Amino acid sequence: MAETSVTSPRSEERRIIITPVQNLMDRINKTSQSIAQRAYEIFEGSGRRFGHDLEDWFKAEMDLLHQVPVNIVESADSLEVKAEVPGFTEKEIQISVEPCRLTITGKRESNKEEKKGKTVYSEFSSDQILRVVDLPASVDAEKVTATLKNGVLRLIMPKTAKAKTIEIKTKVA
Repeated sequence: MAETSVTSPRSEERRIIITPVQNLMDRINKTSQSIAQRAYEIFEGSGRRFGHDLEDWFKAEMDLLHQVPVNIVESADSLEVKAEVPGFTEKEIQISVEPCRLTITGKRESNKEEKKGKTVYSEFSSDQILRVVDLPASVDAEKVTATLKNGVLRLIMPKTAKAKTIEIKTKVA
């Protein structure tokens, strides 16, 4: 799949690149490793208390990842997904679509440095998002479109032919 990004000159709406599943899986693995490292740090910091593995994992996720609220609307022939990703640009977000699953990941980093006289101030921040959603119907991943406008990611996901809702009229015999 060719990777292209189109920016509309008349608005803030931007097209997003749909990422191949393997690239996204590599990113998810790196994120999971970061969470595991942070969970271990929490375990160490709490005096190595056993029996709190899941609690430590959830705390690590909250420390490293931001929530991504998602809204899914199903129509007869498509799914519309809206996800809130404020502050992220189209280059910082990766999307993977499988027939029944949507994965959204993102990572942004910023480095700010100020110098006033002899005082030097430097700040580094990193934000990550990860959201995996099981879809209510099978979609055609090749025909998905994604746009980003005002911090809202919008995906239009056409259903596959076998997943579309068809109304059948009953005839009197």
